[in-house]
Amino acid sequence: MVTKTKTTKKKVAKKATPKKAKVVAAPKAAPKVLVFDIETAPIIAHVWGLWENNVGLNQIQADWHILSWSAKWLHDGPEKVMYQDQRGVKNIADDSKILKGIWDLLDEADIVITQNGKRFDQKKLNARFILSGFPPPSSFRHIDTQEIAKRHFAFTSNKLAYMTDKLCVKYKKQVNHGKFAGHELWTECLKDNMEAWKEMEHYNKYDVLSLEELYHKLIVWDSRINFNVYTDSLDVVCKCGSKDFMKNGFYYTNTSKFQKYRCKTCGSEHRDKNNLLSAEKKESLKRHAHPSKSE
Repeated sequence: MVTKTKTTKKKVAKKATPKKAKVVAAPKAAPKVLVFDIETAPIIAHVWGLWENNVGLNQIQADWHILSWSAKWLHDGPEKVMYQDQRGVKNIADDSKILKGIWDLLDEADIVITQNGKRFDQKKLNARFILSGFPPPSSFRHIDTQEIAKRHFAFTSNKLAYMTDKLCVKYKKQVNHGKFAGHELWTECLKDNMEAWKEMEHYNKYDVLSLEELYHKLIVWDSRINFNVYTDSLDVVCKCGSKDFMKNGFYYTNTSKFQKYRCKTCGSEHRDKNNLLSAEKKESLKRHAHPSKSE
């Protein structure tokens, strides 16, 4: 007689798989705002005169490219101004290395500030990005100080040199170069003259510092970007960073009434979105005029 023995299966404890920790984004305190400016090499071409030349593509000897760029994060100190240029490179027309630097900054920025950058700096960089195989940087809002000047004022000139001379106190755009005056600075940089490169660095960085100061003067008049949507805080913060406001009367439309506030630091105006008119008053505004009872 054969007896069957019971085989007991050992229960193997399953290894507990560790739960993936939830990635919680850090609260956003403020938008990343980048102030930047670029300098480009000129197009070098064969011409037969000084006036009204129509240059054909077959006359171009050397195309333009980026010579240098300078940038800083808004509110950082002047010692944190960033800069890259083409000094010492074997092929000065190959700007891919310095393009990577400015591409990374634009990709990180929520908002950028330029002078005439919508027409020039941004489009010039985009052209070099696509020609060098870069994808578009992450999207951002663009504040152009020249655009603000044209919208709100009638200055004699909307150039950076004029506006910073009239409005800025600490940093005014430098129009008088050092050893290399005007176009000579660009031609000497193309020859890889180290003295010229040092002057270009100073010139480019100073443009960014003067642009930032000009921005603080002009932005008080412009309200197209609501900086509060970029933070997780429920506090209302002015574009200048202040939280100190005072009531400043009311703003009226044909059917609404809103409370106005003025920033005590920069003077810019803010207003509520809540219509202060009562329900009865709102209803009365819907009615057409009608004859009085005496008639």
